[in-house]
Amino acid sequence: MTAARAHGRVALAAVGLALLSALFFTMTYVLNRASASGGGHWAWLASLRYLITLPLMLPLMRFQGGMRPVLRSIAAHPWAWLRCAGIGFVLFYVLLSFAASSGPSWLVAGSFQFTVIAGMLCAPLLYRDARRRIPAAGIAVAALIIAGVLLMQFGHASGALDRAAWIALGCVLVSAVAYPLGNRLLLLHLERSGEALSATQRVFGLTLASQPMWLLVAAYAAFAAGPPSAAQVWLAAGVALSAGVIATILFFQATGMVRDQPLALGAVEAMQGGEVVFAVLLGVLLLGEAWPTGSTLAGAAIVVAGIAAFAWVVARPGAGGDVAALPTDKGA
Repeated sequence: MTAARAHGRVALAAVGLALLSALFFTMTYVLNRASASGGGHWAWLASLRYLITLPLMLPLMRFQGGMRPVLRSIAAHPWAWLRCAGIGFVLFYVLLSFAASSGPSWLVAGSFQFTVIAGMLCAPLLYRDARRRIPAAGIAVAALIIAGVLLMQFGHASGALDRAAWIALGCVLVSAVAYPLGNRLLLLHLERSGEALSATQRVFGLTLASQPMWLLVAAYAAFAAGPPSAAQVWLAAGVALSAGVIATILFFQATGMVRDQPLALGAVEAMQGGEVVFAVLLGVLLLGEAWPTGSTLAGAAIVVAGIAAFAWVVARPGAGGDVAALPTDKGA
């Protein structure tokens, strides 16, 4: 077998794993919507996922570099970890959970795809070197994705968003920015402190550092809505297992397989657009949601096209390393 054919088969396998990871990531939107539709409180929806994710990750850490480096890092710089966890995990998921009741799972999934380019747009505020530059093509892709999100939202609302819809859209977009922002702040901290942690160790560390805040959110949920139902707990456990563990491992494996092949890496990252398609299919089949039609469907197609265009920007020769690395830290 020639080297080219071998690389091709590896790339094809990586794309398949990335598409499978997108399916498991999509369970976040579908199960959150199921919980919200069943009367589940958004604070239980948010806190239960990460309270359950932590014990699920413990066995994995034996094979991902261990917990000790993470615990040493948190002990040495607790404020940095709390800040990054508060932004990248707590703010991100509280807002996404709050928006779960605002519309079909595919609407939230499509709007949240703004996160693909949100980290790139935050770069000028975070960096003082060449990484702060936003390529012109990146601006164009960002505009395309935003246009698709707005078209989806206005199409679903029959052309007019009410106050609740605007609040929900704002929550999703801020959530889409908070997730990569928290991750990038942590990467900058580790860069300055000289600590080397793998992606899985970073996800575990942020999950662990966020636990005090999740306990506060859970206390608020208990005060506002009483104890969670068994159905809520099981749905949150489903999100924790599918998105927090299975999808994360698959996505990290896929990106690692083609990390030295920019074109294949771009194709792997573009599979995130599959979340919109999967959310439509699973929402219709499992939750009885209506199919998107008209301008709503066109908006979803534009969002997927924008993600594919971003992958092309990443894959071009000479693309900045910071831009290329943006989508590959998707995690719990």
